[in-house]
Order: sequence, then structure tokens, then C-alpha cells
Amino acid sequence: MIKRILCITLALVSAPASAAPDRAEIGKPAPDFTLVDLDGHTVTLSSFKGKPIVLEWFNPKCPYVKRSHTIGSLVGTAKRYTDKGVVWLAINSAAPGKEGHDPSANAKALKDWSLPHPVLRDERGAVGHAYGATNTPHLFVIDKTGTLVYAGAIDNSPDGEGKSAPDGKLVNYVDAAFEDVAAGRAVRTPTTKAYGCSVKYGS
Repeated sequence: MIKRILCITLALVSAPASAAPDRAEIGKPAPDFTLVDLDGHTVTLSSFKGKPIVLEWFNPKCPYVKRSHTIGSLVGTAKRYTDKGVVWLAINSAAPGKEGHDPSANAKALKDWSLPHPVLRDERGAVGHAYGATNTPHLFVIDKTGTLVYAGAIDNSPDGEGKSAPDGKLVNYVDAAFEDVAAGRAVRTPTTKAYGCSVKYGS
């Protein structure tokens, strides 16, 4: 019995510490992370302390991402916010060999769609899993205090084109979240169901 306890204790002591960030939760501090962009530059979330941030899960080969950035609610949205001082970060959690992983395809999408922000590479999927990112696109809004205040779809039009909103009333949930934050009130719709392609995590 003593030998068994000793073996369990040694196994626990020798187990490597996980490098994965904490799990994201609305109303709690957004989990910090460090990733590398397409140019090899290291980007750490906490380095933007004091600034509002949008995280966008990204896959240039996903038709929903393409439609959102060419005719849907993401057209010009990132630039509109970065011009206001908001930090916008795209994150690609596609594993090597999976659709959308190719760095050149990501760089081409940034150029073709005139996106002003970097794409961060989350090849191991640790950050994606920590935030619970399930789809591309999947949006997360972090306020100036570092608190996660919104997680979900960019809008209520799951075709990615802005043409299928209920009763024809298109709601941009990121805009709505920032309007609530600016008004000093809690975000009235803090979570929605993301739509689009599944995030191409590794096995």
C-alpha cells in the first residue's frame, strides 16, 4: 500500500505543468496567452492591458469566414474598430495539415480582404480550447479591464452574408457589446451561438 502511494506521489510530482491558459468565462478576466503571428512576431494578450480587444477565430478557407469578410458583417469591421484604438486579433487554431493552416493562405486573405490586424497561429489549439472556440468565425470581446464580456457569432445572420437575420433585422453582436460597454452597462447579450465552419483542431 505504501509503495502504491509512493508511486502515485512520484507520478504527480514528475508530471509536466500544463502551459495551456485558464478556461475563459464571461465576466471573468480573459485568459492570457502568447502566440506567434505570420511574420514570426510574438504577441501576448496581456501586453495590451488597458485596451479593449476583439479576438476572431479565423480560417481563410472557410466559406463563412470568406462571406463575412467580403459581403457580410465583418466587412470593414476590424478596421473600424482598430481606428478607434481597439486591438483586433485573428487566431487560427487549425492544426498542421488541416484546412486553413497554410500560412501563405492566411497572408493572402489578409491582403485580399484588406484586414489591418495580424493572424496568430495556435497550431496546438490550446488557446482555442481555452476560449471554447468552436467555429470560424467565432468572436470574443474583452473590455479595457481585461474582462471577457462577449462570446459568440458576429451577428444573427447564420448565412454569413447578413441576409438571413430574423425579420430582416440584422444585429451585429460585437457592435452591440461595445455600445453597452461604452454606456457603462452590462452587455445585454453576452453569449450567442457561433455559426460557421468547425475549428480544425488536431486530434
